[in-house]
Amino acid sequence: MRGTAGASGRTPDESRRDLAWLAFGEVQGLGSVGFRRIAEAFADPTDAFFNGRGRLREIAGLSRPAVEGLLAFSAWDRLAKEMGRVRDAGVRLVRYTDPSYPERLRAIHDPPPVLYVRGAPEAAGYASVGVVGTRAPSEYGREMTRLLCRGLAAAGIVVVSGMARGIDRHAHEAALDGGGWTVAVLGSGADVPYPPEHRDLSRRIEGRGAVLSEHPLGTRPLPHHFPSRNRLISGLSLGVMVVEATERSGSLITARWALEQGREVFAVPGPARASRSRGPHRLIRQGAKLVEDVSDVIEEIAPQLAALPAPDSPPAAAGGAYEPAPDSVPPGGTAGAILRHFEAGPLQMDDLIHRTGFSAQQVCEVLLELELQGLLRQLPGQRYARKAAVSGRPEAME
Repeated sequence: MRGTAGASGRTPDESRRDLAWLAFGEVQGLGSVGFRRIAEAFADPTDAFFNGRGRLREIAGLSRPAVEGLLAFSAWDRLAKEMGRVRDAGVRLVRYTDPSYPERLRAIHDPPPVLYVRGAPEAAGYASVGVVGTRAPSEYGREMTRLLCRGLAAAGIVVVSGMARGIDRHAHEAALDGGGWTVAVLGSGADVPYPPEHRDLSRRIEGRGAVLSEHPLGTRPLPHHFPSRNRLISGLSLGVMVVEATERSGSLITARWALEQGREVFAVPGPARASRSRGPHRLIRQGAKLVEDVSDVIEEIAPQLAALPAPDSPPAAAGGAYEPAPDSVPPGGTAGAILRHFEAGPLQMDDLIHRTGFSAQQVCEVLLELELQGLLRQLPGQRYARKAAVSGRPEAME
């Protein structure tokens, strides 16, 4: 029997189909893999709720509890209230069949039926690289994360991470500070920033990217959500880069997901025998691409970049290669004082701290800026050296 249109202009059947996307997450025994089987069997996946038992039983691998749950589902009024909460929270609901649903995510084995998104949903469809690592990084790990993520931003590549403490936070911040875009994938609801002290970071990301989740609003950050969250970080990305991770780190789970999904795996080497180096070093022994500079990442994913949309106005030259702006380093100040110490040859970061009297944070930040501007290059052993003339400018700073 055909329903009559309500005040919204939509019939009850049409409204129920809208709510069916939320209902996929509540059917016991279905899960993302079961949803994928339904999406392959039906032109409109929501037909699964409204078709006969016979057609559902024809879908290979769909469990009997899932079939029963789809046909018996009745909590439509409660989901209508949930949809109202989504709208009131300023969250976008991106369905699997929507044009704005990320194509790379749609192609994985177990895509979420819907994404709850704050910010710009299109950011998740741009060329992107996942960056993950320990929650307790060393100064070296923080420095490398900032260097690499600002380099990715300069090349117009979105940085995807999990907004956790440590490497994740530094990855998001470096992308934003470099004028780029970033996407945070949560293991909680999109309205529950985690950890709580990253609420301001979440707002920054919403303004220059997206914060997204597969979980309904209000979902708490339960431990079992995070391994599942990691498959979305890798699924959204062309490749995943690991910066500092112990052998038991969750970052290695993300790397395994990347391999299963056919993504590139990158690893940043660290000091020998350091516990945080063991994860990346194991990945390198297993075939991951060793990363010393952002060009190591870009050259690996370059064949895929031309076919993908890019964010607006990244601070990069045509072709995606970073080119320093003339006179971008002032002749005086901290940067000038540090740069002059390299006139006699390469130096380690610790030597610079001792010679200049600047703090480790100040030295790291300036080294990052000078390297991005093409005035320094990094050597093995955390050493830095002056780079040859760039764009016709003399090596020595006057």
